[in-house]
Amino acid sequence: MLEGKYQDFYNKIEKSIPVENIFTDKLHTLAYGTDASFYRLIPKIVIKTDNADEVHKIVSLANEMNLSVTFRAAGTSLSGQAISDSILIVTSRKFSNFKIAEDKSHISLQPALTGAQTNNLLAPFGKKIGPDPASINAAMIGGIAANNASGMCCGIADNSYKTLKSMKLIFVDGTRLDTGNEESKKAFRKSHGEFLKELKAISDETKADKELANLIEKKYKIKNTCGYSINSLIDFSDEFEILQHLIIGSEGTLAFIEEITYYTVEDLKDKASALIYFKDVKEACNAVTKLKLARDSKKITVDAVELMDRAGLASIENDPAMPDFIKNFDKNVTALLIETRAINDEKLDTQIKELESLLEEFEVVRDIYFTKDVEQYSLYWKIRKGLFPAVGAVRENGTTVIIEDVAYPIEDLADATLELQALFKKHNYSEALIFGHALEGNFHFVFTQDFSIESEVKRYDEFMQDVVNSVAVKYQGSLKAEHGTGRNMASFIEVEWGKTAYFMMKRIKELFDPKGLLNPGVIINDDAQAHIKNLKAMPQSNEIIDKCIECGFCEPTCPSNDLTLTPRQRIVINRHMSQLEREGKDEELKEYQELYQYDGIETCATCSLCSSACPVKIDTGSLTKYLRAEQNSTKANTVANFVANNFSTTLTGMKIGLHGANLMHKIVGTASMESITDTIREWTKGKSAKWSTSMPKAISINTRFEQKSSDKKVVYFPSCINRTMGRSSVSQEEKELFDVTVEILQKAGYEIIFPEDLGNLCCGMPFSSKGFNEAADSKSSQLEDALLNASDFGSYPVLCDTSPCTKKMIESFSHKELDIYEPIEFALEFLTKELEFNPIEEPITIHTTCSSRKMGLEEKFKKLAQLCSTKVIIPADVQCCGFAGDRGFNFPELNKSALRNLKTQIKDAKYAFSTSKTCEIGLSDESGLDYNSIFYLINKVTKPKNL
Repeated sequence: MLEGKYQDFYNKIEKSIPVENIFTDKLHTLAYGTDASFYRLIPKIVIKTDNADEVHKIVSLANEMNLSVTFRAAGTSLSGQAISDSILIVTSRKFSNFKIAEDKSHISLQPALTGAQTNNLLAPFGKKIGPDPASINAAMIGGIAANNASGMCCGIADNSYKTLKSMKLIFVDGTRLDTGNEESKKAFRKSHGEFLKELKAISDETKADKELANLIEKKYKIKNTCGYSINSLIDFSDEFEILQHLIIGSEGTLAFIEEITYYTVEDLKDKASALIYFKDVKEACNAVTKLKLARDSKKITVDAVELMDRAGLASIENDPAMPDFIKNFDKNVTALLIETRAINDEKLDTQIKELESLLEEFEVVRDIYFTKDVEQYSLYWKIRKGLFPAVGAVRENGTTVIIEDVAYPIEDLADATLELQALFKKHNYSEALIFGHALEGNFHFVFTQDFSIESEVKRYDEFMQDVVNSVAVKYQGSLKAEHGTGRNMASFIEVEWGKTAYFMMKRIKELFDPKGLLNPGVIINDDAQAHIKNLKAMPQSNEIIDKCIECGFCEPTCPSNDLTLTPRQRIVINRHMSQLEREGKDEELKEYQELYQYDGIETCATCSLCSSACPVKIDTGSLTKYLRAEQNSTKANTVANFVANNFSTTLTGMKIGLHGANLMHKIVGTASMESITDTIREWTKGKSAKWSTSMPKAISINTRFEQKSSDKKVVYFPSCINRTMGRSSVSQEEKELFDVTVEILQKAGYEIIFPEDLGNLCCGMPFSSKGFNEAADSKSSQLEDALLNASDFGSYPVLCDTSPCTKKMIESFSHKELDIYEPIEFALEFLTKELEFNPIEEPITIHTTCSSRKMGLEEKFKKLAQLCSTKVIIPADVQCCGFAGDRGFNFPELNKSALRNLKTQIKDAKYAFSTSKTCEIGLSDESGLDYNSIFYLINKVTKPKNL
């Protein structure tokens, strides 16, 4: 329950913000109050904002009522800067408009676009944004700018500070400023003249203090996000340039970024990478120093140098993609991942030779080899990006994985790194590893910690004190190179910068935020113990999720990420519920369970795409299936088993239902049908199925037809969905998928074999997705036996016309001699050999189902589509459709939310295709196009070869 000012605030703000976007309950405040750091604060109120006007209203009211606010984008920040015990303002994924300049020289972005989305927008023009953090797929633009996040290749030349053009800002008093608009700046001068005068005075004083100015200049020659970007005080004279560059890296403590305009940078496509193994860390660091000096003097072109120490290599040496020889390295071997990019291949070859020549003097344990192979160097970078989470995957349950982020002057890199390794030994962090952006002197070091034990907290504190003295005092480096100060290093800013610089930072904070309402405790914090307060517990819950480090990389892939909860949030809640259960807090546990049912269980699509984005492959969809199975009563399991044992009868019932619905639609018309079914859903509180014009008609298939005998044989298993559901009433297609598939196979010269007792066969997915594991296993086993017999124990390939069913079969079957194909791979493997493809010129769009993605078929589907059409449109921001088997009928809001960006991204497409009937229903509903199986298009564009 809210009390006092917070209740008053809620009463007022709910008049301006949709109430469904305001959260005060235990479940949502905990879920949204968790970021990727090892700190936790639970907000009183969480508000998801869809636009800048909403943020303006919230901030203005909070300022009026003296309540603090914190801004949060993706919550991938690692230093505790995205959490609050007051009001947390979250930028929803709708807050994502953009505009690309006509000459593509700059791009204006709202805060909720991810870095990856932004680069996808710019890719067709050979451009990208400068910042490239490892979290770029998940991190949002608002957070990237607010933290001055950099990454592996941008260094200090192309980070947010250096590539900033202009900003739209909201200040704590509600004032709005567009630094790219002269009228806005003129109005700001009029309303905030004293503010600008004081800002100019701070800048002039800093420039006049030669010792301070020299310190700033020196410290920003390396990466530095510790404290405010006070380099702006000496880099610029214009007050608005100073102001907006101070916002970069300010972590939401000075103003809210409602829009940022970046200068774009060239995205060179010709590149090569080498993973080079040096005898020890000192040799590797000396090589880095030489590379850095040669690059700065323009003697070589090198875009990135990433260091991985022996412990880092050990953490990934068992990855099947890594070469076996790594396991045989001694304890000192250290790797450098080096990348060079060029404007063309000829220039790239020259750059490679220059790098090889420069590195000749250093002792390596394997020959130096630069690869241009995209697949190979992409693997190198994927491994490097996964080092931090990989440590989390092997840590003891209940411990927290910590990543610290420092930078050293390049001339001290080798000595400083050896000293850091010595500190690991001194404080018994035997599992610690070092990796990072060595070319910029920027290293991350990772270790694990149990914050539930007081002595362990003390050990961490003593270790950090030594690190601070080594990095900031002895080597005059940066305590935070790119992860932002947050709560983690706020206590140590004065140690790094000295009293004068820290005083300037305090003046800046007071000027922008005189009441201290914006993200208090972050950057400016005089509590010497702040770094060891509000530490986050990581209690054990379920072995499916216990290795999660709450990094948030999974969130962009989740179809419910803008509707209810994300995979990370589901894990956070389950951990807390497990802790409540251990503590015997039954009433509170029950409250969480009731709140979790819809947000956590009902609206999870169980697509498991989260596991594909997770560096440690945590599958939250499997957790949901586990929880559903736990909830299923004995009676429910009995019913499921009955259905499984009488499957043909069940399908007949489904057909009767579909026939009745379509007959009623034919009688009353579309508008009345929608009105009637919507009313029924309202009466039943969503328990009745949603009807739409994409609802399929009932069908029956006929497997008894005349065939020619052929040496080429294929077993065709039409899924139960495609044996039951046909075209919709508005479909322009004339044939059912079964008939189309038969026509293609016969055109390709195949004799078709159907498994016996086809009407009763099912892969088991409809049961497993609901947690009815016994029924699922029974159906899967029955189908496997039937396919073994039909294929003469694997002598003939098996084709299933639905991708999700194919994946379920491959995973469940024990007889690996069965060669099972879904439509994409079957077409590429077999049909392309027998059929001539003549692509159409009309634009098409394709949807790769989540099952196909997990089977690694995304690029293959694109290749197949390009055989069929000269113009293929693939929406960048659409992954799982959220229909989730039959879940889209009962929870259509999940499908709608998952496909919220679909229509705008495929507006030029004339035809649409996928490989799953239920997905196609949901896609058709939300796009306005008639989605069908890709087999329809293949049948249209092909003819037999050698006629």
